[in-house]
Amino acid sequence: MSKQEVVVLGRDDADGCCPGLLTAPLDEVRAETLAKVFKALGDPVRLRLLSLIASRAGGEVCVCDLTPAFDLSQPTISHHLKLLKQAGLIGSERRGTWVYYRLLPEMTDQLAAVLTRPTGAPLPGSAGAAS
Repeated sequence: MSKQEVVVLGRDDADGCCPGLLTAPLDEVRAETLAKVFKALGDPVRLRLLSLIASRAGGEVCVCDLTPAFDLSQPTISHHLKLLKQAGLIGSERRGTWVYYRLLPEMTDQLAAVLTRPTGAPLPGSAGAAS
């Protein structure tokens, strides 16, 4: 995912306004960008990998510590990590023979903003009725 796509996901205009999915229709570019991120999260292995990385004390984890948590080959784990990285959800750094992964909180914060409706605001068309 390019830096421009990340910006598109979280920013709608010059003043930095970020209407959520529940408050404004998505344009085509933003929908395509969001779909790539959600597709990356739509696999149970990738979701678990993201959770393992995000919850790790110190904020990063070596791939050597991720692989044993799964009944999958190292190349398969690396493929899933590559897809999470391409979606802008994680970053990595090579140190010697090992690669260390860390969560990119900017993307998860943007996803949270997209999915959150303003506090107390009714959904469009609900006429303020609580369900």
